[in-house]
Formats: sequence, structure tokens, C-alpha cells
Amino acid sequence: MGGSWSSSDVAGVLRRPTASDDKYSRGVLGIRTGSEQYPGAAVLGVEAAWRTGIGMVRYVGAARDLVLQRRPETVTQDGRVQAWLIGSGMDASARRDDETRALRAILAGEAAVVADAGALDLVPGAAAPLVVTPHASEHAKLRVALGLDEPVGDGLEARVAATAETAAALGGAVLLKGSHTVVATPSGWTTVVEAGTPWLATAGTGDVLGGVIGALVAAAAADGALGAERLAPLAASGAWLHGRAAAFAASAAGAGGGPITALDVADALPRVVAEALAAG
Repeated sequence: MGGSWSSSDVAGVLRRPTASDDKYSRGVLGIRTGSEQYPGAAVLGVEAAWRTGIGMVRYVGAARDLVLQRRPETVTQDGRVQAWLIGSGMDASARRDDETRALRAILAGEAAVVADAGALDLVPGAAAPLVVTPHASEHAKLRVALGLDEPVGDGLEARVAATAETAAALGGAVLLKGSHTVVATPSGWTTVVEAGTPWLATAGTGDVLGGVIGALVAAAAADGALGAERLAPLAASGAWLHGRAAAFAASAAGAGGGPITALDVADALPRVVAEALAAG
């Protein structure tokens, strides 16, 4: 196992912009998330991507008006992207046929994809470089779809082993959410991300995590193609930044920490990114 992910590991994957950068060289993230039932997921993912640091966010989902109200700099037309975030705020059982076709087309492409929630049922057999971000019950369903047994045991060692097995069967990186987030690649490399706070267990924070990872993947993809082995450290770094931002937001509520919302986590991301860059 690669051990616990640290601030120095995060600094190693963050990309500080230079005077020669433009919005395209800093990364363009395409986002297809949200639905009529859960439009807020799109707003949270877009917000988190911008605040993590990226050249452009291109949103093409069902929550266009809400996204533009919150982040008017977001582009809402089809065009060039270097990575995708899909599935947050979608229900696979209620997904329209045209939405399914659009998601399948993204998963069949060459750009790296961060797949969450309502897109996880479509990832087996995907051609695109892939990182999936399930929670425990989504992970169990994904394993069944991949022909694997349900995970045995919920201890950390068992979770690490199951995540690695899933990554090998999928041919993509897997980030299994939890109080100890586990990340694995098809080759068997794993790491654990311990940063965070119990206050993070609240609605919408997983959507924020998707935006953070998507931004890191798009920024890295601007420098060249990505495979699963490179996607995993980016996903682990996203989880670390997400956890640190939550801890910072909770500490701002008072001594010992206090309640936070998903937008509080997103709001804290610029400071956490800056601190990680400075430490590196």
C-alpha cells in the first residue's frame, strides 16, 4: 500500500499557473451533472471546480440556469474539453434515454472521466481513462456489475483490498469514499486519505469532491494524456483538499468545530490549495 496521502503528495500534483498560461493551458473541465430532481449537485460541482483552480468550466447539463446564477463565468456551450465530470445528482433509474446516450458517448471518448453517482452503472467497459468515486453501497453495486463478489468486512484493510480488486476489474482508478477514503489503481497501488472532519457527513459534499477531482484531472490533462495510474494520485489529492477544506470550514464555526454545508467546503478550497502550494 502507498501509505497515507500527505500535503507533500498533494503539492506534487498541484499545478501553479505561470505567466505563459491561458485558460486552455490551465485545463478545461466539461461537466455533465445534475438533473431536474437534483439540480443543486451541478451547482456544487461547478463551484468546487472553479475554486480548486482551472482555466474553464464548460457545463452542459440540466441545471444551466442555476449554474449561471451562481457562476456566470461558466461556459454553457459544447466545445473543447480536456476532462469530464459526470453523474453527480443523477438517478440512473430515472435517467432519460438521451442523457444515457450522452454519458455513454463521453465514456467512449479519449478525455479522462471522473464518474460519480448516477453514471456509475455505465462505467463497465468504458474506453475513456476513468476514475470512479462511489460510496460504500454504490461500490457494492459496481462490483456486482463487474462480476465480483460483494465486499467482505468493513475494516480498513478489507476496504483497501476490495477497492484494489474493483480497480483491477474495472481497468480504472477507484476512489471509495468514507471516513478513511481509499484510492486504488488497476496495478494494485493504493493509498488512504485521512484528512477531514466528521462534520463533512452532510448532503452535497460528495458533489463538491467531484468538482475538486475534476479540476485537478483537467489541469493535469492539459499537459498530456492520462491513464488510470496517473488519475489515482489526482483523485487522492482531491480527497485530501476536500477534507482539509471541510476541517477549515468547521474550525471557522468555533472552538472544537461546528456545522458546515457543502458550499462552506467549496468556499474554503482556495485557501487550502494556496497552503498546499506554499508547503510544497
